Amino acid sequence: MDVTEPTIRREDILVLLDDDFNPNNVCIVTGAAGGIGRATAVAAAANNLMTVGLDINEDEGRRTLQMARDMGGQMIFIRTDLARDDEIEHAVNEAAKLGAIKYLANIAGMQHIDSVENFPMEKYDFMQRVMLRAPFLLSKLCIPHMKRSSGGTGVICNMASVHAHICTLNKPVYNITKFGLRALSQSISAEGDGKVRSFSVSPAYVKTGLVLGQIPAQAAQRGITEEEVVRDVMMGKSRVKEMMSPIDVGNLVIFGFSRYAKYLVGGDLLFDGGMVLTY
Repeated sequence: MDVTEPTIRREDILVLLDDDFNPNNVCIVTGAAGGIGRATAVAAAANNLMTVGLDINEDEGRRTLQMARDMGGQMIFIRTDLARDDEIEHAVNEAAKLGAIKYLANIAGMQHIDSVENFPMEKYDFMQRVMLRAPFLLSKLCIPHMKRSSGGTGVICNMASVHAHICTLNKPVYNITKFGLRALSQSISAEGDGKVRSFSVSPAYVKTGLVLGQIPAQAAQRGITEEEVVRDVMMGKSRVKEMMSPIDVGNLVIFGFSRYAKYLVGGDLLFDGGMVLTY
């Protein structure tokens, strides 16, 4: 099965008519150097938003920037270590100089395959900081900008996962952070009076470097081949026997940001090929 990350084509991007999708409004996207973060940044730029991509990988972040501009969009990239509060604060301050911060997509994530009893606590702390604390801090910093923007509105997307609904073995911290991001979305929405909305997106396995990177570790942990990991573990419970592409997920973020999703307040977009609900 081919799990190489697909190319983002203009015809694959969901482009919506929305008065708030204009270059005066800023969309911050974390994890913009690849995978779902890259696809979301490119899609946001293609939807006429001033897009600000954050990632620690500057080389790949610059590639995303060029892709967005090749689509005719506007984007800047700010190298940001999401484990450092000062760099997060700097990035938000810089983004605010470009327009009104209306949208935030917390996409950045990582994986470590290990059991609870063997899980290294320094890895636990790092994953929690990047995948849960950073989205919280970014939300904390962006919400005041949203409230000061036209109409006092804004939207925050938190990238959850099928693992925000079910837990699979040897992914305890990933599971915990994804469940936490759903709770963060609901907490923001509870305080937002319908004007500052938040939602989560829960895909199953997506054709990204993160997925590719975990296949060997999954095989070793389970004592099976890499082919069996893809066929039986990743796609085994899915009714659609093909992984999503990153732009499929990026399009869900764009929909959730748009005027068409005004009733998406604290909800979760579960697009998993039937993995969770059709056992």
